[in-house]
Amino acid sequence: MKAYSVLEVTINDDSWIPAYMESVGEIVLKYGGTYLANSNDYEFLEGKGNQDAVRVIIEWPSVASAKLFMTAPAYLPHLHARQAGTISNHFLIEGKA
Repeated sequence: MKAYSVLEVTINDDSWIPAYMESVGEIVLKYGGTYLANSNDYEFLEGKGNQDAVRVIIEWPSVASAKLFMTAPAYLPHLHARQAGTISNHFLIEGKA
């Protein structure tokens, strides 16, 4: 069953972004992921959130694939760099058949 990573990323230090953008897309693909959205161009329809945050949605073939990606040795340095330079909220949502 498909799963979806939904992230809210507020950037405090953008020094990690060039290396992240250069490498992480290929790593996501390796684990079967597909970026559905990666933008700061959005509109709040309900609630109050951080207007400065980037919103990211990644579709995965399964929850297991997403978790494997998050622990992949090739991704870990990028994950740590992103975490150091941002305030991030990452939700993994299981899709319905």
